[in-house]
Amino acid sequence: MKERCVAVVGGGLAGLMTTMKLAEAGHKVQLFSIVPVKRSHSVCAQGGINGAVNLRGEDDSPYLHFEDTVTGGDFLNHQPPVMRMAERAPAMIYLLDRMGVPFNRTSEGMLSFRRFGGTLKHRTAYAGATTGQQLLYALDEQVRRFEVSGQVEKYEGWTMVGLIKDGNERCRGITAQDLRTMEVRSFPADATVIASGGNGVIFGKSTNSVINSGEPVSICYQQGAVYGNPEMVQIHPTAIPGEDKCRLISESVRGEGGRLWTPRDPMDGRKPLDIPESDRWYFCEELDPKYGNLLSRDLVSFAIYCVCRMDKGVGRRKQVYLDIGHLHRELGWSRDLINDKLGGVLEIYEKFMREDPIDNPMRIYPAVHYTMGGLWVDYEKGHNGETLDTASPRNQQTSMAGLFAAGECEYQYHGANRLGANSLLSCLTGGELASLGVEAYLRNLPEGGGWESLPTSVAEEATREQQSRYQGLAKAEGTENPYGLLAELQEAMWDNCGIWRLQKDLIATQGKLDELAARSHQCGLLDDSTWTNQAVPFVRSLQDMIEMSKAIVAGAIARNESRGAHFKLDTPDRDDENWLKTTKATWAPNGPVIDISEPIECNYVPPRARNYKINQNKVVKLIMGEDALAEPTG
Repeated sequence: MKERCVAVVGGGLAGLMTTMKLAEAGHKVQLFSIVPVKRSHSVCAQGGINGAVNLRGEDDSPYLHFEDTVTGGDFLNHQPPVMRMAERAPAMIYLLDRMGVPFNRTSEGMLSFRRFGGTLKHRTAYAGATTGQQLLYALDEQVRRFEVSGQVEKYEGWTMVGLIKDGNERCRGITAQDLRTMEVRSFPADATVIASGGNGVIFGKSTNSVINSGEPVSICYQQGAVYGNPEMVQIHPTAIPGEDKCRLISESVRGEGGRLWTPRDPMDGRKPLDIPESDRWYFCEELDPKYGNLLSRDLVSFAIYCVCRMDKGVGRRKQVYLDIGHLHRELGWSRDLINDKLGGVLEIYEKFMREDPIDNPMRIYPAVHYTMGGLWVDYEKGHNGETLDTASPRNQQTSMAGLFAAGECEYQYHGANRLGANSLLSCLTGGELASLGVEAYLRNLPEGGGWESLPTSVAEEATREQQSRYQGLAKAEGTENPYGLLAELQEAMWDNCGIWRLQKDLIATQGKLDELAARSHQCGLLDDSTWTNQAVPFVRSLQDMIEMSKAIVAGAIARNESRGAHFKLDTPDRDDENWLKTTKATWAPNGPVIDISEPIECNYVPPRARNYKINQNKVVKLIMGEDALAEPTG
């Protein structure tokens, strides 16, 4: 097959894996990243990567990994692609090992695995508490080989601002802006892959980096791509609240034995270490003795939220303890051993809280962490027993021909809730599958149907359109402060569309978002410079975040049940009969058009109650009382 050109948006794990595989196949790749690739948000992942390698003899298997994933996702994930992800996981871990990722080892020299939430197996390979960084650096080194040979062109410090579409609504590349010179250019391509990560900035109280606005997904959505399960947003149970963002305290802390508790008397004035076991409330262990502190993330987050909502947090504040002191004092773990397993995350806590997390229980509270929703992507089931047909162009392709997606920016693998340590895996296996889907798509392009055949007028018009938008924002003479508008957006989304959702609050938020959308077009000129102008791209990103927020809220309003990360007080039970379906949002000028007609493919495991002892419904009753669900107020 002749060399083709593919545009990849995003320099994290999904983007790098896609780029590496396409370059290996002989194609030219243009890789766009808003920050230097080594600073992509994948670098922040701490805990590990899942794969049923079963080196501990626990009878683990890819099938059990698959089963835990769809159970953790509350059965909202189509099962064929999840099965392939679980099947590819062991090979992916060994591939990374051969690339030089410094995974932790046992004393025998074997790969070391830890437990993560939602499973009873030791399935998570890890490189201390900086696994994402080590994986990102390893893949970056691989991609650099192709960069040196000219197969890959990196555009670091560029942001995508639009898609190029032809008259058949087929994606033919992107328009992007250099955030130093502010130049807007079009980049025609035979196919485009979006691998731009999540949108946690929308919620403010997030563990995400400030670059995680979700803007590329919003752009694709506004230009016609379907947005899948937008309402499914994961709250991480353990984070350090901060003025600018929340710092993640990895699930690996609980995976290594960390325990969540709060004093039975929330105003107990004693130091944490002086409070005896009898006066401590280990609420997760009481709720489910089997899984304990390693319940699925949505349940642990919700339990902490309910404890604090009832003013039972430490000092009646929004915080509970995450304690690892017993590993050192009672189990005899040396400080060196604890730091070998958890050093990176403990260092973060000590730096920002000025306390030794081994001697003092960490004080944490939930924060927005991950979006299970994202661009809707397709798949094709395999033949002759294969999970997927890897030669199909449908794999990882969005609803728009020529536009593919991989990683956190797409919706396919995690359903209503992501299990810890499945994110790095889904980025890598999704990126690999996206490259195969792109290759199949390129093979099927008609002769003369490549990017060279795109009329220059189409690319030029796409450039002019984005230049016009930028110049219009740069000359704005309104009175609104965009940074204040973002704060209002974040407050509305966290308060009304976060852990605890009420229909009346969601509906009110729709009106607030319409108001913010109108005000975002009345911003004042903050910076008229033509070099590294940060204000104008910020306003553009704000407008795109508001459009994305409308889809998130509309999906939450439409889904009249509670499932995974989506808990709605008005409809607190899961309803498979009516809602075992994908939420599909299509952009329209007057607000999202929601379609919930696509049934979830459950060809391996029929839907069933989650195998945890509790769900959100029971958490509310056990912590807040039997009458809490009857309360009409939020």
